[in-house]
Amino acid sequence: MAGRAALLVSIGHQAGALHTLQATTAPHLPCSPPQTSHTQTFSASRSGPAWHSPGEEAEVSKPGGVQELEEERKAPGKSPKEEQEIGDLSPRSPGEPRPERLAQPGVVRRETLREMALRSKMSRLIEATSQLLQVEQTLLLPLLQEHPLPLHPKDSIEFRNICSHMALQREEQQFERDLHEAHQCLKTIIEKLICSLAVFPSDSYIPVRSVLRQILQNLLTM
Repeated sequence: MAGRAALLVSIGHQAGALHTLQATTAPHLPCSPPQTSHTQTFSASRSGPAWHSPGEEAEVSKPGGVQELEEERKAPGKSPKEEQEIGDLSPRSPGEPRPERLAQPGVVRRETLREMALRSKMSRLIEATSQLLQVEQTLLLPLLQEHPLPLHPKDSIEFRNICSHMALQREEQQFERDLHEAHQCLKTIIEKLICSLAVFPSDSYIPVRSVLRQILQNLLTM
């Protein structure tokens, strides 16, 4: 297969792999929900006048509101659950939080170090694939019109297949293995391009090699 035709086929498979990677990121790499953390909630509450929900502020701000709710708690027929829902309505100093408003387990899920590493690796893989496609389309294709290179799309086909397999995984360890294989496959694609350009006598390929080396370095950055 001629160099330009092989590169066009490779670009097609790499673009398909990139689309799969971008669609795979969210479901397989859990992220913390956009909620305020316990520390932020606690800090924000200390700067305010009191630790109350909007409904509680309306009740307590009225004269006799606390006394009326306290009497309602003491009224016969109130179950312990209802009393717990009403909560402690005793007056507190402006900076003193209510005990029931402190840490609530499960409100914010923080990433583990392993999940952070996977997210970083996935992000670098997507970015490197996108940059490689841009270089091939804007820099390498025009050069191949004048100086053909012996290229083959085999690695790009394998790269797409790995990404497609990874997208189907629901088990974290297998997903991690596929992600590692995808990293290694893209690394091989870039290295082979650099080697092919290195033996070419024309100086017009020097800027392309330089950009490819930078993409490879970013991909391998820990």
